[in-house]
Amino acid sequence: MGGTWSIQEYMTAGVENLVKNAVKVTLTNPAQSVFMARFAAASRAASRKRKISEQAGEHIPAFLIASITSSCNLHCAGCYARAVHSCTDEKPKEQLSAEEWDAVFAQAEEMGISFILLAGGEPMIRTDVIEKAGNRQNLLFPIFTNGTLLDDTYMRMLKKCRNLLPIFSIEGKEKQTDGRRGEGVYERVLAAMEDLQKEKLLFGSSVTVTKENLEEVTSDEFLKKLEERGCKALFYVEFVPMSPKLKGLAPGDEERKYMNRRLSELRNKYSDMIFLSFPGDEISSGGCIAAGRGFFHINSHGGAEPCPFSPYSDVNVRDTSLREALHSGLFMKLQNNGTLTGNHEGGCVLYEKRDEVESYLIRF
Repeated sequence: MGGTWSIQEYMTAGVENLVKNAVKVTLTNPAQSVFMARFAAASRAASRKRKISEQAGEHIPAFLIASITSSCNLHCAGCYARAVHSCTDEKPKEQLSAEEWDAVFAQAEEMGISFILLAGGEPMIRTDVIEKAGNRQNLLFPIFTNGTLLDDTYMRMLKKCRNLLPIFSIEGKEKQTDGRRGEGVYERVLAAMEDLQKEKLLFGSSVTVTKENLEEVTSDEFLKKLEERGCKALFYVEFVPMSPKLKGLAPGDEERKYMNRRLSELRNKYSDMIFLSFPGDEISSGGCIAAGRGFFHINSHGGAEPCPFSPYSDVNVRDTSLREALHSGLFMKLQNNGTLTGNHEGGCVLYEKRDEVESYLIRF
């Protein structure tokens, strides 16, 4: 790629390919394919906005992650959010209101952001925020959910608002999923998938990848079962250890090489599914794409953070615009000093270099 490689061109091409594939995999579902065709046009318009900004010297990413709540109804083993106290059982205080989140969504759309990934905690606790998201038809909102709160209210909302895309979290088969998320969760997720399939509603799955489940969750047996239930998108998220004793579960170089090879095979073999990985192949993207290179994160209290796995912030969207938050001192420091593109051992450079990230906050 050399000196001519551009993160903007790389991410724009990736977004266009994602939308194109999404249109393709919904062709058998008229209502969904009509929406995806409209969204494709909106995505192209957003891409033009980002290109104009880039030409003016301002980089706008295509993706935003929004953790709309710090509450969750489950206690998953090894949960990173609970380990860093961004998810608790205490009654949330001073979280962004639905109106404040709607303002964030509006600003994101104006800037040219196309995808807002809704996370938590458990995002489906915030029905009020998801209703606001559903009204923003030029944006696509993957909702990363444990799948246990899908009810008639949400089914009606999903039928009406095709830009809301549930992404169900599973860990593999029943033993692995229930072992981490609680007894009976696997069956509840499958039931949710079946309900959506009956209504011909688009959904996907998210898998936390460890050394222990890597081969299983990329196996044809596992994927065919998801495909049969109507799953159209699969997100692979590398496990980030929140303590030294769990480091052995995190994928290493060999596992990431295997994953990259396997992803290439899966994308060719399962033409009616979309496969994405996070953090993915950092070599092809020129390093970590957090802190605004490819995406950034707004926590439930409005803090602008590089990534959910790097919960550090020096600005809040309550005090500044989303555009200004994107150009925070912390983000600029991370982008310009080589932290995101430097060498590191694991899959998450910001978690591995968290002491370095913290040191930048002290200087502000």
